[in-house]
Amino acid sequence: MQLKHGLHLAYCTNIHRGETWTETFSALQTHALAVRQKVCPHQPFAIGLRLGARAARELNEPATLLNFHRWLDKNGCYVFTINGFPFGAFHGTRVKEQVYRPDWTSPARLAYTNLLFDLLAQLVPAGVEGSVSTLPGSFKEFISTREQENEIRKNIFSCLEHIARVSEKAKRTLHLGLEPEPLGLFENTAETISFFDRLRTGCQNDPRLDEFLGVNYDCCHFAVEFEGPDAALAAFLKAGIKISKLHLSSALKTKPTPAARAALKQFADDVYLHQVIARDENGNLKFYRDLPDALNLQPSTFSLQPSEEWRIHFHVPLHAPAAPPFANTNDHLLGVLDLLAANPKLCSHLEMETYTWEVLPPELKSQHVVEQLAAEYGWTLTELKKRGLV
Repeated sequence: MQLKHGLHLAYCTNIHRGETWTETFSALQTHALAVRQKVCPHQPFAIGLRLGARAARELNEPATLLNFHRWLDKNGCYVFTINGFPFGAFHGTRVKEQVYRPDWTSPARLAYTNLLFDLLAQLVPAGVEGSVSTLPGSFKEFISTREQENEIRKNIFSCLEHIARVSEKAKRTLHLGLEPEPLGLFENTAETISFFDRLRTGCQNDPRLDEFLGVNYDCCHFAVEFEGPDAALAAFLKAGIKISKLHLSSALKTKPTPAARAALKQFADDVYLHQVIARDENGNLKFYRDLPDALNLQPSTFSLQPSEEWRIHFHVPLHAPAAPPFANTNDHLLGVLDLLAANPKLCSHLEMETYTWEVLPPELKSQHVVEQLAAEYGWTLTELKKRGLV
């Protein structure tokens, strides 16, 4: 939906199943319109579209794209951003680290992302910026050579060249947002800025880097890294890095007591990778690839000290208060909204992204996904209104 200061708010449709365009469109018809009816039935409703590679190819058929245009117009909806992180299946099967494949070393990732921009240029309304979010180059474990890193930078720059051509032809402002994530090739502020610096050096400071490339700032991810929004966002702005999109998301956190570790087992699903970062009383960080890796530690090890805090990459509903022994990182998200209120030009794209509805424990899960999304809108709009952004 359209907010004050040219801001746009949507939920990311990666919460719904759908790998074909037929499945994706069915979710929009069934769920997105129901959410619109509850949230803003009398004003344009923004859609944060998730398109996997197969759905994107099918939507690219002229007749299919025309029908989608007509559907959007008929139902008072518009698309301003596309989630291009998951290339393939994202629900109901083991995703884990495979969500990074193909990564940016692969021509398939480049072709897929270029196609998303071809579609977005035709979907985004005049006067509205368009963004596509993507993975942070690769998963750290996948990259072992300088040649791989060079290939990633080369493919990303090739994508920027494509975005520049598409933007000029369509007369639209479009940009790609790289999304740092725990254990991604670059996962925190310092690593991300370093990646941008190398990219700029390799491309002789081509101005297209600043115009068409930025960061998709996911609040959950940066909170898991124990970063504060003030310092992180200030560092990006000082480095001249665009904030392409803000993912409004919250992570799970707790102290690793025996009771908490027992309760955490219900979050250790077989679908998604739930990286864990632990911080001790001295501020030292320890990284665990997945939640089961942390839970399998023996109580005598470093990572089970009572003074320690665990932050888990598990997107929890924004509106649901965490019950002991758990807490959430909503404070990070609210800090981002405070910064946005102070500087509404920070970023115009806001997207709620709690894609974990299917794997949430029952006490955190609404009976129906539409109810869950409507509650998240309610919480988010209340916080935005407090800050004069609605």
